[in-house]
Amino acid sequence: AEREIHTPTPIQAATLPDSLAGRDVLGRGRTGSGKTYAFALPVVARLDADRRRPAPGRPRALILAPTRELAAQIAEAFRPLAQTARLSLLTIVGGVNQNPQVRSLHAGVDVLVATPGRLLDLRDQGHLSLADVAVTVIDEADHMSDMGFLPGVKKILAATPPRSQRLLFSATLDNAVDVLVKQFLHDPVVHQADSAQSPVARMEHYVLTVTEAERTDVIADLASAPGRTILFTRTKHGAKKLAKQLAGRGIPAVDLHGNLSQNARTRNLEAFGSGQVETLVATDIAARGIHIDDVALVVHADPPTEHKAYL
Repeated sequence: AEREIHTPTPIQAATLPDSLAGRDVLGRGRTGSGKTYAFALPVVARLDADRRRPAPGRPRALILAPTRELAAQIAEAFRPLAQTARLSLLTIVGGVNQNPQVRSLHAGVDVLVATPGRLLDLRDQGHLSLADVAVTVIDEADHMSDMGFLPGVKKILAATPPRSQRLLFSATLDNAVDVLVKQFLHDPVVHQADSAQSPVARMEHYVLTVTEAERTDVIADLASAPGRTILFTRTKHGAKKLAKQLAGRGIPAVDLHGNLSQNARTRNLEAFGSGQVETLVATDIAARGIHIDDVALVVHADPPTEHKAYL
């Protein structure tokens, strides 16, 4: 009520009765469909019903996300719910010093939001065990498989109790995701609910055929239009170079890709999200479940590598 959320979105209405009842759920819904609350509410309800202090280094619930940005976004949505139920919440991601994360783990944590790499790293160092996890959520499962995290995700799931609850959310259910489902979900209920306010239906698509010589001029033209623009490039180097070229033409732009430090990624994303800068140049790391309102134009400065990144 505090956040003026009174009506569930389609994916929430579809999955909550089953996830709250403790069933394993496979939910298909794209970014922006309200998935975060679809899994945050059952996680909080479950831990709240079983009031006990977490043991040091043994989280009670685990949420896995493919990118640091998405992990941060999930934690932000979770925080008010966790606070209301007096549950502790910790985010562990790579790219930042692990010591504060390790200290928090040792103090005991109820809900752990993590990227697979750093989670396995800390587990292998002996700082954490997944033996007490009552519910595991895998968000953007298809992107986990695209980004090569699948072997790590399997290791993580295998380390959680075999009969614990598992909720898996994915925009597409392809073969790689199917492998996870078959191996780790028990008699899952499948729900497919794309948002009724789906942006993809009301979108105009244009293809511009340009020569190499015209490309930067055309992109600069598009980027200088009013409103927020996201430009996607195929490589990190391409993103950095294009952001520089635009700045050189008087078009303020920030870049977002894996070569930047985590602080720079956060700072650039905030500058774009707040409207301080209206152009974001990104590799498809930003296509992975990051939600930014009111983007007027999306330009693929390079053809996307696969259809899901484009979608």
